[in-house]
Amino acid sequence: MESKYVILGTAGHIDHGKSQLVKALTGIDPDRLKEEKERGITIDLGFADIEYPDGIRVGIVDVPGHERLVKNMLAGAGGIDLVLLVIAADEGIMPQSREHLAICNLLGIKSGIIAITKTDLVDREWLEMVTEEVKDFVKDTFLENAQIVEVSSLTGENIDLLKEKIHELAMKVEPKSADGLFRLPIDRVFTLKGFGTVVTGTVLSGTIGLNEEVEILPVGITSKVRGLQSHGKPVERGLAGQRLAINLQGVDKSALRRGDTVVQPGRFQTTRAIDSKIRLLKSAPPLKNRANIHFHLATSEVIGRVILYDHDELRPGEEAFCQIRLEEPVLAVSGDRFIIRRFSPVETIGGGVVLDPWARRRRKKEGIDDLLVYEGGNLKEKIETKIRKAGLKGITVESIPGWINEGVRECHRTVQSLLDKGRIYKYNGNLVHGDTYKAIKERIIDTLERFHRNNPLKTGMSKEVLRGLFGIKPELLEGILSITDDVVVEKDVVRLKGFKVAVTEDFQKIKSEILELMQKKRFQPPTKNELARYFGIKEKEIDDILRLMTEEDTLVRLTDSIYLRSDDYKEMLDRITEFYRHNESMTVGQFRDMLGTSRKYALPFLEYLDSNKFTLRVGDVRKIHPTFKKRTGMGNG
Repeated sequence: MESKYVILGTAGHIDHGKSQLVKALTGIDPDRLKEEKERGITIDLGFADIEYPDGIRVGIVDVPGHERLVKNMLAGAGGIDLVLLVIAADEGIMPQSREHLAICNLLGIKSGIIAITKTDLVDREWLEMVTEEVKDFVKDTFLENAQIVEVSSLTGENIDLLKEKIHELAMKVEPKSADGLFRLPIDRVFTLKGFGTVVTGTVLSGTIGLNEEVEILPVGITSKVRGLQSHGKPVERGLAGQRLAINLQGVDKSALRRGDTVVQPGRFQTTRAIDSKIRLLKSAPPLKNRANIHFHLATSEVIGRVILYDHDELRPGEEAFCQIRLEEPVLAVSGDRFIIRRFSPVETIGGGVVLDPWARRRRKKEGIDDLLVYEGGNLKEKIETKIRKAGLKGITVESIPGWINEGVRECHRTVQSLLDKGRIYKYNGNLVHGDTYKAIKERIIDTLERFHRNNPLKTGMSKEVLRGLFGIKPELLEGILSITDDVVVEKDVVRLKGFKVAVTEDFQKIKSEILELMQKKRFQPPTKNELARYFGIKEKEIDDILRLMTEEDTLVRLTDSIYLRSDDYKEMLDRITEFYRHNESMTVGQFRDMLGTSRKYALPFLEYLDSNKFTLRVGDVRKIHPTFKKRTGMGNG
């Protein structure tokens, strides 16, 4: 029988009997702290579960009702599928009844059930009056058509009926994605003797198994899963939708806290700036631009500042796009919902949805077209827009499922579809938008065309010069050039495909005469300056000719000014090889006499041989370099 996991959260005012009701439903007392049992109120989160015969398992998160503990309630609200709104028959609607219902509305919880508790304390007439009050209270909320069950935890009245109604709702809940990346926001951290550090939370997506590696963000700790439990029972694998306890290997309890998130390693980024859409409650005070707020996302609470787009102030009941800048990093994914509370006095004022968790500061006239897509577009439109906004740097294929709350395979299928249609391009694992790529491709081609026109004797432009013109990192230029069919990269030179050096008759004549001059002079060749004067041309032009002859392997460049014919260069190497067969070392004078040259040439020749590991300078003499010795197979000679 295949199991299905659903999370139900309680909501309601303090002392309305939430914990007693959970105990009546499950047989488990969710109040785990000594002071909770002594005072009879829930201070922190409590957990229990109902297992049905058909394999549906409903994990229950019991949250505190006291107004000063709403932040603890919020820590348990992430990952809730259903809400059980608890209202005591003897007191009716109370302040935390309103705040908890508002929070559940803002978090996008879609269904739930209402339990009117403590029916044993009131008569039928009073109960009917409270029931009508509850119906009015939930009008225009997600609970408007919810079942209302009148129960008594003390007498057991209608407890089985409530369990049945919870089961009916749980059957309709869409399962969380097991195909997503593993993500578990931590709501408790503690140690167990003999086991070490344990964290608990609700698995929002993905799966995790024993001995698998995990990363805890934003603290940046990596660890391994030593053990897994769900509702007190060991499991081999944790699944999306489950309440899960993870025993972490080699992590100190003091290093972690509620609000951290256990995730699949290397796939998520933390953030301090989130683009979102927020909505204020009708009961909230106006929210001014740049106001400080308490930001609650999953189990984390961080101080933030709201930067409203196109608003100076948000009025009660209104909504707006904004950027929330946080004092500390959090892990957020596009599609996550959050709550905002007033900075002081602390009270819930609204909430919203994360649109872009990797937000950047916007230019004044930039607009918010991308946010409209993130809010209402399909997955293909959202991913394409995010890639477009990433510019030339792009984003990696692997990072997309960590940006948006969707399945890994669906993200990859969507990316492949965009690649197939030419909407995006891929280089070095990065995705760049087609418009971005085409724009820089045009600029590169235009730049190379101008370069070739102005430098007909050069085979191409240096990559470093090209990179400098565009002001981009080397790896970005390499990536763009690697997918651009119109250009050719040869070592450090870039040219247009099909470009050839313009070899004129005059140019060919100069090449031939250079070779004739060098053949006569041999190991005392004319320098670059001397050649320019001899032919009456600019040094830049002779520089181009010499470089081209080097690329054609007719010349070898020893220094910026001195070149040798390739045949003479080979003969020089042959002579020094023969010399070292009979000698351990060579002086400058011996080298000069061996080539029949002068000191003017001997010194730069030797410096070239040193730098290219043919010879090794030891004091005033040169010995054969071990590398050259090995290449020539000279043994110990």
